Amino acid sequence: MQTLALVAIDGTIDYFCQPDIDSPSIFAELLDAERGGHFRFGVRDETMRHRQIYLPDTNILITRFLGESGIGEVSDFMPLDGSGRIVRRAKAIVGELLFELSVSPRPDYARITPTLTLFDGGFSAAWPGAEPLYFHTSMPVTLENGTATATVRLKEGETCHAVLCPGRKGQKAVDDAYVRDAFVETRAFWHDWVAAGTYPTFRQDLVVRSALTLKLLTSMKHGSIAAAGTFGLPEVIGGERNWDYRFTWVRDSAFTIYAFSRLGYFDEAEDFMHFLMQHALSGGEPHLQIMYGMDGGTELPEISLDHLSGYENSRPVRIGNGAFDQRQMDIYGEFMDTLYIASRVRGKPSNAVWSTTSRIIDWLADNWGLPDHGIWESRGEPREYLSSRLMCWVAFDRALRLAIRHSLPAPIERWRAERDKIQKTLLEEFWNPEIGAFTQYKGGRGLDAVVLLMPLVKFINPRDPMWISTLAAVKRELVHDCLVHRYVNLDENSDGLEGEEGSFTICSFWYVEALARTGKVGEARFLFEKLHSYANHLGLYSEELSSAGDHLGNFPQGLTHLSLISAAIWLDRSLNGDRSDPAFHRFHQTEDPDGVF
Repeated sequence: MQTLALVAIDGTIDYFCQPDIDSPSIFAELLDAERGGHFRFGVRDETMRHRQIYLPDTNILITRFLGESGIGEVSDFMPLDGSGRIVRRAKAIVGELLFELSVSPRPDYARITPTLTLFDGGFSAAWPGAEPLYFHTSMPVTLENGTATATVRLKEGETCHAVLCPGRKGQKAVDDAYVRDAFVETRAFWHDWVAAGTYPTFRQDLVVRSALTLKLLTSMKHGSIAAAGTFGLPEVIGGERNWDYRFTWVRDSAFTIYAFSRLGYFDEAEDFMHFLMQHALSGGEPHLQIMYGMDGGTELPEISLDHLSGYENSRPVRIGNGAFDQRQMDIYGEFMDTLYIASRVRGKPSNAVWSTTSRIIDWLADNWGLPDHGIWESRGEPREYLSSRLMCWVAFDRALRLAIRHSLPAPIERWRAERDKIQKTLLEEFWNPEIGAFTQYKGGRGLDAVVLLMPLVKFINPRDPMWISTLAAVKRELVHDCLVHRYVNLDENSDGLEGEEGSFTICSFWYVEALARTGKVGEARFLFEKLHSYANHLGLYSEELSSAGDHLGNFPQGLTHLSLISAAIWLDRSLNGDRSDPAFHRFHQTEDPDGVF
């Protein structure tokens, strides 16, 4: 909950940014096999088969090496003590095995080769302007050309470790006892966190894994929530759609808060609202920025790292995100929804929070019709997008609910009038009778999967004829088996970029939930199971899927996992609700009485 690392199937950490998730990388072999740097630890035997599992209900990863000569494993975890460490423990399970360690730190996005120095019990990596990193291991280490290597032969039952430690004072000493204790404490933390939630019975294993993944993307320090763990992973192999998602989007964070709330986790909502009030709204302006740095920073300039070859030669590799100063009107709906969720448990908002919120809604009352770049951050010309208009409706709707429920001072009649105007424009100006569907933008003819949010946000009854017709159009134009594309990239709605992207996994789970809400539960369940077959071997998802089922875009992606949670919960209620209970029937007639989406 400060940063994360990706561990390849062979035990190589090939992606890691330090000390924070949006800090420069230390290892980035994933983005450049020659220059990026790595932290490799595993059995030295090319005939070995590899398997990976998470220790149940934790974020502790086990990489296993299976072969005729024996079985070995490497356990990876980050202690929750604020140390910033990565603990890696190797063990010979069956037989006698040779483990190999290879560490090539390449800080500052592989623009620096640090100085490596041996010390008793390991080696350090130092470079100008930063605290050194220390690598503790009991193996004898050799240094050559900026890389540290070591080998150790372990007999059955024996262990060894390699621990990455940021240079901080007062750290616990690293020895076998520390590794054992840290493992037990980390396991207990994640078990306690999972036990505190309320999970559906339908596909509980997938929901728990998604929740744990979302938790990894939250910042314990700031309360912000990263959209994904990585930068530069392509949406089109060999193309230019390579973005940096290691920031907190108001939209993505609000959706994540909703998913957490469905599982009974509300502290995250309060922490994120505190983050927004402290950083995002500290300048006194009545409107929001679409994204912020994990520490609340407002300037996120986009830079190309031309020295990196990119994942499978997908260039340029970008850090920062040029969309940070775009206008996206939908974020006000997501902001208000987060506040609404937090108030359900924490009660009436404080006077300071409501005063700021009222000014935002008053500003929105004068500006909700502004053209923008939409929920998908188009780099084409600004338009009046359905996604933005719909979420502006949500903003006024949730503001009215809050004001009325908690007797808060507000211009109720004005806000209600603006909400109703937006509803009228959506029904009249975004409906295309020729295709029988709501379209991506005002007066257009192209479809956008964001329309699937309409019943989820309670804008339209899922059995309304206009919605049934729209859902049929989405199936006809955007759905291929269980995979759903964001939109058809027609000339009229070009996003200004080259290359045809894959299907968006969040849209696929939106579609599943929309089917279930419309009463097509059997079809929804079938597609949900199909989508599960596209997850990686650990149940994780990237942003998109290719037509061949390959993962595309940044990873792991929060939007995908939160939409999985929402779809699973709705399916669970549809499949397992007590149909003898009148409350069950009232629930399905009025939609989710407690949820928002």
